[in-house]
Amino acid sequence: MAAPSSPVLRWLTAGLLLAAAALAIALPFVSATLLTIAIGGVAIAAGVSQGLRLTGEPDVQGKLFRLLSALLYAGGGIYILLYPLASEVSLTLFVGFLLAFQGVMELAGAAAGQGPARGLVLLDGIVTTVLGGMLIAEWPSDSVWAIGTLLGVGLGISAVNMLTTPGPQAG
Repeated sequence: MAAPSSPVLRWLTAGLLLAAAALAIALPFVSATLLTIAIGGVAIAAGVSQGLRLTGEPDVQGKLFRLLSALLYAGGGIYILLYPLASEVSLTLFVGFLLAFQGVMELAGAAAGQGPARGLVLLDGIVTTVLGGMLIAEWPSDSVWAIGTLLGVGLGISAVNMLTTPGPQAG
């Protein structure tokens, strides 16, 4: 993440990220539900975008595949907006599998690599795999808090990173 060059903007951005992180962690269900609704909105926008691209397809088969893609995105987005709590439960399971898979890939990268950060890659793989496994094992009961808490922790880490990463050098 690139940090703003102005120290004032850097501190302001970090402060906003920390405030968002605190809210997400304090109200994990609310933040998870809002995130789920945002994903639904993005899916609908992607469906509309795919639909608009229909005219650019030269053949019927291309138009059919583009139309199916548009309907899948828009239909999924509408479902998410109509049923955000059920979608949040599904999203939690998806994130669990995603983290578990990412962790295994990090472990494979650590096993195959010999770089100076191999230990950190190994640690990242272990932590990510365990987190994914915990989400999967505790699903669906963890759906009420997990996504919002993970969002808050991610925002908090971004804020700390913003303050600790050196700014651009004058050249």
